[in-house]
Amino acid sequence: MSEIKDFNCTYDNSAGIHADVTKELGLTFPDAYMHGDTMVVLSKALRGHNGAAFCELPFCHTVEAEAMGGIINYGNEKAGPRAKEYICTSVEELLELPEIDFTTGRIQEVLKACEILRGQNEQTVLQVSGPFTILNVLIDAKHVFKAMRKKPELMKEVFWKLGKEVLRFMEEAKKRGVGLLSYADSPGGVNILGPKMAEQIVEDFTYPFLKKAELLADGDTMVLLCPKTVFALLGTGKAELREIELQEPLPYGEACIRMKGRAKLAGQMCIKNVGYCLENRIFKEVVLR
Repeated sequence: MSEIKDFNCTYDNSAGIHADVTKELGLTFPDAYMHGDTMVVLSKALRGHNGAAFCELPFCHTVEAEAMGGIINYGNEKAGPRAKEYICTSVEELLELPEIDFTTGRIQEVLKACEILRGQNEQTVLQVSGPFTILNVLIDAKHVFKAMRKKPELMKEVFWKLGKEVLRFMEEAKKRGVGLLSYADSPGGVNILGPKMAEQIVEDFTYPFLKKAELLADGDTMVLLCPKTVFALLGTGKAELREIELQEPLPYGEACIRMKGRAKLAGQMCIKNVGYCLENRIFKEVVLR
């Protein structure tokens, strides 16, 4: 069996909402999370507060699930949107959920905000969610884990149904000028799934999914990975790290921006850790085998 290391994540599922920032903006919450123009104001304010090289959208990990029918608690000025109640009671129901319509709802507004930020010459990180994160909004996890043990082929079909929607979301964001597409699925980490199941997920979904996602990378676009995902790929022999020397020490986010066109996948640190600096001037590209 492969040995997958875990990354000790110290970041929650919010996208960095700070009450001391939001109270100064004159926005109404949760309405501000619902419209592209107010998303722009909020993301730029958070960029300034964090001293980041990029804006970040959206302010939660519920957008994809909501666009497929999920029910969301939209939060307030202190916490972004989060899951409210489940809409499925069996994994079979998940296969009946609709495809995402990118011309309506909050997901349309997220894409609108991405386009506005691009027009303002802002660098944007779009956070997209993996299947376990999406499933957490749609169905009780006990049904997922039971089906993974008893109906693995059915769950593989579920993962790919969700994965195809995530790829479509990434493609739509790229069309609107998003340069950094950040993929994370922390509920699917080895600390939750265990080594055997985590290895199977890499084989059945994560690796082939990322082989498709990396096709989006070019001179203007890079795909960022959660370190939990990177460790899963390394531990199963599906990826290796290629070192690229920087001319100077750089914050990780700034390095990712500069490496667009030179590296397809990155993931040596969580992109939310805006204070992390590559003091040794080494940027590590994740290279899929």
